[in-house]
Amino acid sequence: MTRQTSVLLYGGIATLIYICLALGILHLPLVSESASDELVPVLPWWALVTLGSYCLGELGYGVLTFGDCEEAYTELLEEVSQAKNELRAKGVAID
Repeated sequence: MTRQTSVLLYGGIATLIYICLALGILHLPLVSESASDELVPVLPWWALVTLGSYCLGELGYGVLTFGDCEEAYTELLEEVSQAKNELRAKGVAID
């Protein structure tokens, strides 16, 4: 199963469960009816904030550990110097 298929499958299942909760077809276990009525409408926002926090955390961790990838660092420096040389050959002032 491809990544797209699994995302669509699990997203569809989550959406179906949320719709059933919002319409009152399903009830949250171990939660009173009044608390469930207040909790269910904010579940999409909670999921969005959680996803955003996860993405920012992954991005921050990637920036923090970027220096640990020596091969990528040297490759990036080589590409930058190659680009500078190509621009200089075309007559563009770099420095």
